[in-house]
Amino acid sequence: MAQLIGGLGTSHVPTIGVALDRGLADTPEWKPLFDGYIPAKKWMADHKPDIAVVIFNDHGNAFFLDQVPTLALGVSDTYKPIDEGWGPRDIPDFRGADDFAWHFADKLVENHFDPLICREIDVDHGLQVPMELFFGRPDVWPVKIVPVFINTIQYPIPTPQRMWDLGRVLRQTIESWDTDEKVVVMGTGGLSHQLQGSRAGFINKEADQAWIAEIGDNPEKYRNMTREDYVETFGSEGAELIMWLVMRGCMDAAVNTVHTHYFSPASMTGTGMIILENKGS
Repeated sequence: MAQLIGGLGTSHVPTIGVALDRGLADTPEWKPLFDGYIPAKKWMADHKPDIAVVIFNDHGNAFFLDQVPTLALGVSDTYKPIDEGWGPRDIPDFRGADDFAWHFADKLVENHFDPLICREIDVDHGLQVPMELFFGRPDVWPVKIVPVFINTIQYPIPTPQRMWDLGRVLRQTIESWDTDEKVVVMGTGGLSHQLQGSRAGFINKEADQAWIAEIGDNPEKYRNMTREDYVETFGSEGAELIMWLVMRGCMDAAVNTVHTHYFSPASMTGTGMIILENKGS
């Protein structure tokens, strides 16, 4: 069977991509953020995964408010970086793990999930930025991807428990995939931020740092929070953090926290990451 080698959580702030495009990674404003991902890049280089399952939300680019699936799954063999209005970015297309994605689709339906199946779809910064943070800017991406789109834009969004259950199905998928491929699961989004309304500019550093410290050893705290709790604690857009629960739900109950990083502010968003490994690995 395939092997789950790690679970990673990270922010997917669009300005991170802008900073990379403009060569700002070593400036005083950005260097503290990018330095925190150096151990993550080394972890990826050392472990050499074959497939990255990336849990993220589209930001009105592939989907818009007239049609918003709660859960969508890419099953293509290629995904292009979407043009978000400033022209195409100079990064390579992403190769899709289409056979594995179809296997995941079947497992989802078998477990009473109803994903929108996307044979062709482009991917925005929600996927682009995490891939760049963990793999740099290669000429060819060293892994194939499975993009999993979660609606965290148009309410009602999914419940934290539903995201956890999705992670459990993903674990079944990996364990029943009859290859020796190595898989990483990347939960993306957050940390705390709110872009509109009376709390525009809201960041909750204390809650962000607690999340980073506790998601490995105390996920039940966050699994049991309501959607309203996420909005109140992390901001309306910070509720994206429910997507990390897919990654955490995919892992064992007992995990090792290999690396953490938190930096704030970066743009208007608390920014951070974590690497988890199963203790039995």
